[in-house]
This record gives sequence, C-alpha cells and structure tokens, in this order.
Amino acid sequence: MAEDVQKHSVHTLVFRSLKRTHDMFVADHAKPIAIDEESHKLKMTVKLRAEYGAVLHMPVLKEGKEKAKQQMTDPYSQQGYPAHSDLDPEYLITGTHHYPSGPGVALTADTQMQKMPSEGGVQSLALALPPSQARQDATRTAASVADIHRHAGSADRSQPPLHAMSLTEAGGTKNVSLVRKAPTMPKPQWHPPWKLYRVISGHLGWVRSIAVEPGNQWFVTGSADRTIKIWDLASGKLKLSLTGHISTVRGVAVSSRSPYLFSCGEDKQVKCWDLEYNKVIRHYHGHLSAVYDLDLHPTIDVLVTCSRDSTTRVWDIRTKANVHTLSGHTNTVATVKCQAAEPQVITGSHDTTIRMWDLVAGKTRATLTNHKKSVRALVLHPRQT
Repeated sequence: MAEDVQKHSVHTLVFRSLKRTHDMFVADHAKPIAIDEESHKLKMTVKLRAEYGAVLHMPVLKEGKEKAKQQMTDPYSQQGYPAHSDLDPEYLITGTHHYPSGPGVALTADTQMQKMPSEGGVQSLALALPPSQARQDATRTAASVADIHRHAGSADRSQPPLHAMSLTEAGGTKNVSLVRKAPTMPKPQWHPPWKLYRVISGHLGWVRSIAVEPGNQWFVTGSADRTIKIWDLASGKLKLSLTGHISTVRGVAVSSRSPYLFSCGEDKQVKCWDLEYNKVIRHYHGHLSAVYDLDLHPTIDVLVTCSRDSTTRVWDIRTKANVHTLSGHTNTVATVKCQAAEPQVITGSHDTTIRMWDLVAGKTRATLTNHKKSVRALVLHPRQT
C-alpha cells in the first residue's frame, strides 16, 4: 500500500523557501569570513607543486645585475612562499626547454624568461632572440610595454614614453626607436545650439514624406490624410494642396529635369503630377501592394519605386513602361536611392539587407547583411560614391 504523502501548510512551505533563499545568498550580504593563514599557505603550496612542479627543479641563473633583497616583489613572497633570494625580481624562471606554445625557440643558459615587461627586460629579451625574430617581435613588444605604461597611468596619455630597443644584427648593435602615439579624436567645431525656427501645420495625419524643389523655393509633403501639400520655403505658407490618392502618401520626389512631381502611396499607385496644370498626367501600374518609397535617377529619365510586395520596379517616365522588376528581397522594400555612379540603384528592406543593383542587367551586384533589424532609410554621401 502506497504511503500517504505528507502535506504541509502554506506557511511551512513559504518558511522553507525563505530559509533556502537566505542560506543561498547570505554570503553576498554578510561580513566576509576571515581566512586562516596557515590553511591558505598550505593550499597555495599544494597548488604550486601540482601546477608548477615540472619546472620548480630547473636552475635559476642571474646575469649582469646585483643580488636582490630577500624580500622580493613577488606577491607570493609576502605570504611566506618559497622564493629564490638570488633571483633578479625582473625574471622568474629559466631552463633549457623550448617554449611550450612557441615556434621552437630554445632556451639556453644565457637566456631568461621575462616575468614583468619593462624597458630593461625588453632589451634583454631582444638580445636573446635571433636577429630575424627580434625584428619581427620588436614592434609587438614595444607596443605591449607602451600599453601597460599608458593604462598604469605612469605617463601622459597624449605623450606616451619613447622606448628604445637594441637589436643585434650582423654582429653589431643597432638602436631602433619605437614610438606609439595614443589615438586622438578630432575636436568638433562649436556652433550655437539649434533653435526652433518655425512650426508648419496643416496636415490632418502623419507626414510620411518630404522633398525640396531643386530651385529651393518650395517643398512638398505627403501625409496620411491622403493629400500632398506644397509649401513656400521662405514663409512656410501653404501654396497648393493636391488630392488624388486614396490612402497614405508614402513618398514624393520632385524632378530636376522636368516640371514633374512624383508620388506613391499605400493605395499601390504611383502618380506623375504636371506642376504647370496641377493634375495627374501618368499612372504607373504594376505593384501588387503598398508602395513605400520612390526616387528619380539623376541622369536618366527613369523612376524607381519599392513596395511591400518585396520588389523594386524601374519605370520609363515618358512611356510608363516597366523597364525592370528587381526581385531578390524576401520582405518589404522600404527605401530606394539612385545615383549616377555604379551601383546605380540601392535598396533597403525589412529583411535586414541592403542590395546594390546593376541597372542595365537588372540583377543584384552586392548584398550587405550587417544589420540585425529592418532597414528603413538610406542616404547617399553628397560627394563620395
């Protein structure tokens, strides 16, 4: 017969949980427990013999410097661990074996392994290595010493110390000066804080697009209220309102080659407006979903639009023909830019990629995949391609 499971009250269970939590985290808040010196010494001695027993028997040599004092600068010596009193504090151990992870450079009785990087140690290490390896390691060694000095605060960050190194080459000694300068950031030029100049109101919905006329006399905005408004740039006054879209206007562009204004919206429509008559003269049909952005080629009479249907379409402005359908993105294409230099068309998509297109072949030239989330806007550099 199965045993009856003992049931505990909620109070008992909560108390046990509190006790477990207290026992688990008491060490984080209570006073630190005093360390037994004798036990700590025994532990460190066992650890030294277990991890460094293979090299403790090797002879220790000293050249060219006076004997150090009995109390070395080794951190273990202050705790009573065995240390070699005749060893220079700058070196720890020597022997006749190869470096464990090196390319097989043998240690001889005249060489020493450096423990702490310093100027004297750098010179001795350079003299011990063969000339070819010394030249290869010179820059790296000096750089590491400069880094240590800089992080330790022993020298000014803007003017790090100059390190000299003696290299043995072809039987002679050659002095090489290695200088490492700290990276400097250019100081930006100060200008007065920007102040709000004017607030222009008139749209009844979100303003989703804006474009400035090439003559810098007026600008145009497209909004979620389905209207396109043209404003005077100097005074900020409304000059004209254009209606024709039946959904949010997501993109507007003003042509610098003809008196045309182009617009696109979430109603899948791409319109060409004649600014002399203020009416639509062409429609570009083909997109299967909302059109999110458009751009005009600076030298060719073509219009490029991108859509939620994952495609980018190239249109002939005059004939309304669909020249290319650029397929390759796997999600909404949110932004498109055109330039005269190759690649001529660049698109950014919600599939986290940026694609550069060959306008002649209608194919992808390169794909940038560095972004982790949707690419919603692109800007071209004004001078560099």
